[in-house]
Amino acid sequence: MQLSNETNAVRLVDGYTSGLSRRSFFTGATVIGAAGVVGLGGLFSATPVLGQDEPDKDHRSGAVTSRDRAILIAAQIAEALAVTTYTHIIETAPFFGRLPSDDQGYLVAARQEEMSHYLLENSVTSEPTPFTRFFYPPDMFSDAQTTLNILVSLEDAFIAAYLVGVRHFSTADLRVTAARIMGIESDHRTLARVLGPDVASQDGGPINSITGIQGHSEKTAPPNNNGYERTLCLKNINQAVDALLPFVDEASAMAAGFDTSMSYAFHPFTPTLPNPLGDFISFSGC
Repeated sequence: MQLSNETNAVRLVDGYTSGLSRRSFFTGATVIGAAGVVGLGGLFSATPVLGQDEPDKDHRSGAVTSRDRAILIAAQIAEALAVTTYTHIIETAPFFGRLPSDDQGYLVAARQEEMSHYLLENSVTSEPTPFTRFFYPPDMFSDAQTTLNILVSLEDAFIAAYLVGVRHFSTADLRVTAARIMGIESDHRTLARVLGPDVASQDGGPINSITGIQGHSEKTAPPNNNGYERTLCLKNINQAVDALLPFVDEASAMAAGFDTSMSYAFHPFTPTLPNPLGDFISFSGC
């Protein structure tokens, strides 16, 4: 299936984002873990009913609720997917080498930042991501329009997911941390849209419209086209990760028209952030 034109790209995005109204990601997916096949429903079955808030407390007390853990593990899956996506754009996408140096710098820095987010969340859960291989649509790393559509769609989903954390984490420290990460994902979404007009003509550029997770083609000018971050009307983490199902589950990937002939492995590494002033420092932010 070729996805070099906007009509097919919109159809693809509509196809996989329809998962937001399908079965829950947590109760429907299965993963291959160290102990064999593990249902995600089993991983997160202890998650409290959303809306039943627990008393506020300081994260530094060491108390992390089951709901906190569910959100954090979902975030780790998202960050592992983000690292894998940026890695293969940088290493395999032909259009990358023809981008201006500042655009290349954004993609390189974003990869470092997403890895830092993953390791931070892992430090709290003490568990690795249950998914280590990911599927993508056909032409994901060969067609620039497809690459940018999917990249912006993923950042859309990450922003909404961290806003769920802002809403439902049990401590002020975790909520502020989620907001801090969400701000970086917002940077990434905007900068991904900046890439469009800079894509070289031989790679199908300039790209003047990009389709995000909501399935609507949006002009790349201005790249910062949000007055407020989009929540996607997500109220709980189950909804937030439904959109990721085709990226991690082979049957769902096939149903969404993704390329299941190959998968892409997540390779953790030690990141170097672009500026020490932007380092994590602590959960209090100081």
